[in-house]
Amino acid sequence: MGGRHRARAGARRRPDRILARLAVGVFALAVIAGGLFVIVTESAGPSDGPHVAAPAPTLDDPALGNQEQLRVSFDRLDLPAPVGLALVPVGGGTPLLLGDQTPHDAWSTIKVPVALAAERLHGANRAESRALVDSDNRSARILMRSLGDPAQAAAAVTEVLREGHSTTTVQRAADGQWPQAGETVWPLADSATWTAHLPCLAGSAHILELMSHVGPTQDWGLQQIPGDRTAVKGGWGRNDDDSGYVVRQIGLITLDDGRQVAVSMSAHAPGMTFDTGGAALNGLGRWLGANLALLPAGRCPTATQ
Repeated sequence: MGGRHRARAGARRRPDRILARLAVGVFALAVIAGGLFVIVTESAGPSDGPHVAAPAPTLDDPALGNQEQLRVSFDRLDLPAPVGLALVPVGGGTPLLLGDQTPHDAWSTIKVPVALAAERLHGANRAESRALVDSDNRSARILMRSLGDPAQAAAAVTEVLREGHSTTTVQRAADGQWPQAGETVWPLADSATWTAHLPCLAGSAHILELMSHVGPTQDWGLQQIPGDRTAVKGGWGRNDDDSGYVVRQIGLITLDDGRQVAVSMSAHAPGMTFDTGGAALNGLGRWLGANLALLPAGRCPTATQ
């Protein structure tokens, strides 16, 4: 994040607190300008719009390995917008990358490492719950400022990222204020790698519990997978360069045998609306749910909770 983001923050962060009607209904969005803590841009479940997706394709070809089956099936998807996906087994591993891997701002997905850093310092609190469950912007700003002065806050979140094997750095704001952490560019592969280590990090159990019970404003994407098996955090905002929304989500899927896979996914196209991006991630979520047996899953090497 640099001066170029801060100078345009007012324009980029307009999508904070979008309210929408969920799932199969018609969704109405109310876009409310965001505050200085621009890691937050959410809030509503997208509709699938007029696009009617074909059933999620699956493969059952023993001649192909799991990854190749996923690649072939992914290429057959008919979604309303370009998407990118990174999958990493919990505990770590080489990311499986599918689709558009263009790096984008983290937006409110960065609230997860912010919340973990704050809980370690202050314990569980209401601001943490509201920031993750409701993606509340004011609560996220409170968490960031609780980490110390601007330099200390940036360092604290970066340290949590490093623990999860992320190479991303949260930069200090150019004007000396607290970091606008959501403007941190967080590639899909890097965010999936960090999410794959999240269950293995000390003190993460409460964070994951909150991510497993998000409110209606985040009930999309991986939440399309049936059963109580997902933990998610979403975020989105408009790209200044092409006026298209970036819609992204990080999360975990728990398989029937207890193994887990970390997911980071995004949708973006020039001029794309939030609803279109959300519908694309809903389709991707359904596809993942139809291919659970092929996903690269794992476990933490040791119990750390």
